[in-house]
Amino acid sequence: CEPAALAGAARERGLRVALAAHTARDGAVPVAALLSGAAGPGRDEEGALALDLLVVLDAPQLDVETAALLVEALPDGCRLVLGGDPHVLGAAGPGRVFADLLAARVAPVIASRTPDPGPVGELVSGIGIGELNQVDAPGKEVVIVPVRDAGEAVHRTVQLVADSIPRALGLAADRTQVITVGHGGAAGTRALNAALKQRLNPGPGRFGGYDPGDRVAHSPAPGRTVPGTVVSADAEGLHLDCGGERVTVPKERVETALRHGWALTAHQAAGARWPAAVVVLPGDAAAGLSRAWVYTAFGRAERHLSVVHGVDQALPRAVAEGLDPERTTRLRPLIEALLHEEEA
Repeated sequence: CEPAALAGAARERGLRVALAAHTARDGAVPVAALLSGAAGPGRDEEGALALDLLVVLDAPQLDVETAALLVEALPDGCRLVLGGDPHVLGAAGPGRVFADLLAARVAPVIASRTPDPGPVGELVSGIGIGELNQVDAPGKEVVIVPVRDAGEAVHRTVQLVADSIPRALGLAADRTQVITVGHGGAAGTRALNAALKQRLNPGPGRFGGYDPGDRVAHSPAPGRTVPGTVVSADAEGLHLDCGGERVTVPKERVETALRHGWALTAHQAAGARWPAAVVVLPGDAAAGLSRAWVYTAFGRAERHLSVVHGVDQALPRAVAEGLDPERTTRLRPLIEALLHEEEA
């Protein structure tokens, strides 16, 4: 992507550069790890990040507190570049920092001209402008799986993850992410994760409901989700592999900070991508759909997207008309007032 290329070009010119993202990917360190000092350049003698340029990917996932901590950590003269897709669901935490900065025109804005590749990219690009188009998918890059009810939705989802996608695409089950509207209901994350665990990694859940090999969603802080896999457990707690980083969740935090992660909500999945995604839309999901939700969920797939579809016309209606209500925040008027003072 262009922001990552900018970071690379700046490094070649000898600048001190950090590339950060919501979760670790593509050479980027997690924002949380950058702020804590667990990754990145560390701090200078004044407590600021030792940087000339900070590039932040997935910037729509920044809540107000995290964005403030980032800005406060920058030394004088450091440049900040925020990159992200304005169509995706925003931060689970308070605020809409990226959208407010765009609206206030506080800095130059450069729109990406790189089209999303393949049939999945074509489909998602159309959704971004309110159109749910049929796309040519000669390699079965996009597959619609009609279902009558939530029970069939769960059954077909397990079938897709465990059998159909591995057989057709050669992708192991752990490279497919299931995404659904909510945690509850007959085809929410809890029901889907129970069915997927039973098929993919059955076990008694000896360690607080988890077994080695379980896919999990770790929430180290409110509004932040890090996908991982259970490696082992001991007196210290559960040991996870989160994208190559070893993380220990203390016993007393397991119940509140961990969920099974074969199936996630779109908010949990935002900021990450997988080779394949299965988006589950049972009939009772219709009320939870919006254009941003569909755009985010479908856009998590890099190569293949299966849609387990039980919402009939609610899907095209959500894409065409389903605009989320805007959050009311103070950031944009505060910035505009400051800019007005400078101009006066």
